[in-house]
Amino acid sequence: MTKKLITFGEVMMRLSPPGYSKFSQATSFELVYGGGEANVAISCAYLGMKAAHVTRFPDNALGKAATQFLRQHWLSTEHVFYGGDKMGMYFLEKGAVHRPSEVIYEREGSAFSLIEPSMIDWEDVLKDADWFHWTGITPAISEGTAMCCLDAIKTANKMGVTVSGDINSRKNMWKYGKTMHEVMPELVQNCDIVITSSTEIHEMFGLGTPGGKFRVSAKALMETFPRIKKVVGKNRESVSASHQQIQGKMWNGKEYIKTEILDITHVIDRVGTGDAFASGLIYGLMHYDDVEALNFASAACALKHTVPGDVNMVSLENVLSLMEGDTSGALRR
Repeated sequence: MTKKLITFGEVMMRLSPPGYSKFSQATSFELVYGGGEANVAISCAYLGMKAAHVTRFPDNALGKAATQFLRQHWLSTEHVFYGGDKMGMYFLEKGAVHRPSEVIYEREGSAFSLIEPSMIDWEDVLKDADWFHWTGITPAISEGTAMCCLDAIKTANKMGVTVSGDINSRKNMWKYGKTMHEVMPELVQNCDIVITSSTEIHEMFGLGTPGGKFRVSAKALMETFPRIKKVVGKNRESVSASHQQIQGKMWNGKEYIKTEILDITHVIDRVGTGDAFASGLIYGLMHYDDVEALNFASAACALKHTVPGDVNMVSLENVLSLMEGDTSGALRR
């Protein structure tokens, strides 16, 4: 039976100057849609899973266009809600070689930020799901989004649905009166799989040391929150904005696993690569053992660097080929 994933989070308009132009050079912007959790769902759909994204859009033409984007990329949109009049957006200036990328967000007061728990029946949303995924971005947006996220996680726990959280701290986003130290522990303690880093574990929970050994921080996190079965992360070496190196790592409570380093020498688009790693991990853990799942996640992440836009639209065959060592990029007929 085909596995089904549910994700929850904001989808934004992404506006970028053409190519690698700077904002100061732009006379037009290229438009795509994206958001961390939706990126994960779409990537899993391209790998052959069933996937649905839960979100809220403004009840206008922009909201309908964003919904169509999700449908176009194989997602069920039966749990997309409408209300408000503002679409969240962000502006991306893509870096190259030694010049870094720059991002400017405009999401305050968006339709999604005004979502309330009473709007979503999570038992209905999760009734045929195998996996629920969230990120640390969502509870940072507003008190309503944080409460919805907690409701989703607790309902998933009750229904036996696996929960993964990509708990990126994004500490500058917390502006509605609650801190991540108040909100995140209750969310994380109900997760089965956590994607994070030793620095984020220290920032959110005061465990381990910033930039310390991943396995030490992961062990401390699992001891603090015993429900967690695996803590997963990746090492990224930025040789330049155009040259990146990726290595996956996992502590599963028994052993520390690392992948080989994947060398990405010509980066097309770095945005969404963490989401590609998460989607690869979710697919991998549903279909393989821990070692193969981690290798699958790293291969999916590496491939996303070659895909323009927020989303990793590569096939299962593409990921398996790289996972098995084919780095040639040879033409297929």
